[in-house]
Amino acid sequence: MKLRVVVLGAGFGGLELTSMLSEAVGDNLDLTLIDQHDAFFFGFSKLDVMFGHKKADSVKIPYSGIVKPGVRFCRETITAIDPETKTVTTNKSVHKADVLVVALGANYDFDATPGLNQHGNEYYSFDGAVKLRDVIPDFKSGHAIVGVCGAPFKCPPAPSEAALMLHDHLVSSGSRDACTISIVMPFGSPIPPSPDSSTALLRAFEERGIQFIPQHKIASLRAKTAVLDDGTEMPFDLFLGIPKHVAPDVVLQSGLAENGWIPVSRQTLMTRYPGVYAIGDVTSVGTPKAGVFAEGAAKTAAAAIIDAWHGKESEAGYTGAGSCYIEFGKGQVARVDVDFFSGPKPFGIHHDASKALTIDKEHFGSSRKARWFGL
Repeated sequence: MKLRVVVLGAGFGGLELTSMLSEAVGDNLDLTLIDQHDAFFFGFSKLDVMFGHKKADSVKIPYSGIVKPGVRFCRETITAIDPETKTVTTNKSVHKADVLVVALGANYDFDATPGLNQHGNEYYSFDGAVKLRDVIPDFKSGHAIVGVCGAPFKCPPAPSEAALMLHDHLVSSGSRDACTISIVMPFGSPIPPSPDSSTALLRAFEERGIQFIPQHKIASLRAKTAVLDDGTEMPFDLFLGIPKHVAPDVVLQSGLAENGWIPVSRQTLMTRYPGVYAIGDVTSVGTPKAGVFAEGAAKTAAAAIIDAWHGKESEAGYTGAGSCYIEFGKGQVARVDVDFFSGPKPFGIHHDASKALTIDKEHFGSSRKARWFGL
């Protein structure tokens, strides 16, 4: 009898889990991968798009290119999830599973920050990054704010990267002396688990004249004014926002979530419902919301699913380890290797920005394209 799996979401987690199950189970697999979009893109590619380094279409990889034993991709919008019966309803069909994996990521609640839609910009959605490609060139003087509107948020280094890349853009356009840049972040340091990475970023901010405002988030926006959570008002001429993150509505309505996110076992990534797993940004497992951690969770969940199919007790266990690249500008990239569960508290090892790590980051992307899409 075939292993019947339904995977919801074709991001880092969904794609890695699908690849692992296809490799391990092959012709005995009946896996349906569902996503409402027609293409995949790496989160870091949005920075390249917003600063005009790459065209929007060039960073997208069509899901139609997925050709793996036992796998079929369905472009459908999920309308209901029943974890008790492992049944998923979409705008086109009903899918029943023996094993259900929820990898739907996090959505953005733009309305949670009053005025964000009317007076600011955001670059976390793909459409927002594309819009900024035409907005940023018109910013030639005044104050730019990179502002976080809520935590947790995807890719903790991204606000720092945006500020550093904006600095480079303004230097190239000859406008840097006429502009100021600030970052507002709800953490005490740019990368809390890694003091060395935070020190390197703070040094880079100081060298470039970028103001770092810790322990605050953006509460609301008015015309040309950002209001912080303590009532402080900051005038701006360009606002680059990181919107509040939330679990998708269909997840919140399913009964899977508690306190806004899906709780899972660290050993297997299974939810409280037998045979139902959740991986990546949609969970409250305790790692950052970033693709590399979703990929790591997918490896653990896939191993647990394979063990269960063979009737074995799972020897898996999510380590909570992953590496994040950090764009420092000037064509150089740093890396931080973070471990969340091995020690008494999360810790990170910093690798200084270099051309070599720029190449390493490129290989990271190309290796995933090859593994997931055969490119």
